[in-house]
Amino acid sequence: MFFGSDNQSGASEQIIEALVAANQGICASYGDDQWTEQAVAKVREVFEHPDCSVYFVATGTAANCLALSSMVKPWQTIICHHQAHIAMDESTAPEFFTGGARLITLGEGSARLSFSQLQQYLQQPLHAPHNPVPGALSLTQSNEAGQVYRPEEIAQLADLAHAQGMKVHMDGARFSNALVSLGCTPADLSWRAGVDVLCLGASKNGCLSAEMVVIFDPQLAVDFEYRRKRTGHLLSKGRLLGSQVLAWFADQHWLDLARHANRQALRLAEGLKQHADISVVWPVEANSLFVLLPRNLANALEAQGAVFYDWDVRTLPSGISCRADQRFVRMVTSFVTSDADLDAFLAHCQSV
Repeated sequence: MFFGSDNQSGASEQIIEALVAANQGICASYGDDQWTEQAVAKVREVFEHPDCSVYFVATGTAANCLALSSMVKPWQTIICHHQAHIAMDESTAPEFFTGGARLITLGEGSARLSFSQLQQYLQQPLHAPHNPVPGALSLTQSNEAGQVYRPEEIAQLADLAHAQGMKVHMDGARFSNALVSLGCTPADLSWRAGVDVLCLGASKNGCLSAEMVVIFDPQLAVDFEYRRKRTGHLLSKGRLLGSQVLAWFADQHWLDLARHANRQALRLAEGLKQHADISVVWPVEANSLFVLLPRNLANALEAQGAVFYDWDVRTLPSGISCRADQRFVRMVTSFVTSDADLDAFLAHCQSV
């Protein structure tokens, strides 16, 4: 009954087998190995973009912040949703990596950043050099409310940002979950919709620690190698990242893992909705759900060993509040979430 985070899951059997195989013998270091070279080629194939630049790092924060550092100048801003991971859960790493670029958060009371919200902000007059200049738009896919951006939504936002001279960054820590939810291609959900840089995460979906910075705009890749090295994120034993990524993409493994996680989230949500006192706040579109639980039920579930996290009540949609006798919690499923886990959890919900 572990629904704390998909980060708490280990690696899939295929990923472990690939790591063990890559661990044999001696090979070149710093990404000059066969696994990394093949993995880069595979990313280009999957995204139907033979000219994109691909860089591997070990953490999502490193991926996001290195990417953003290549996209903005220190006197510019990065616009994102108010719940964005870069704004809420990456300390001040974005500011540190970018040399001080400011994060501007929009969309309070809404589950995703909308065209009108971004348009309204960008219509404000700028008084150079006094005001910080918008430099990048960052979208999270799927986002912190468990919602996904459709390709047409991304395209509208990206067109608006590009018209202002901005670049578009996508935090794709759960990109694979969004992809299987929407049933579109990786290209349609990224560069074809106007994304300049995608940070594609695998650590939450079957890998031990593997993240990719996929740069579709060649100008943004010019000095990225130096940025990665300067910040200490060029792994010497690069094959440990390359082999994971290669196995992740093999035989659609990454999509199968995400599909299972999404399916279990939907099943969990449907089960919870059978309880009259439980409210699932947003539609379940990926592998996260946000729930208002009776406080006594939440406490009893935790006493039975269930794991989930309390969530910030300030992120609730407009018109919805958390009463004193309730708890607002996040539950996340993963590729290892079993039917038995769901059955046990839902049975406890009915018994309290």
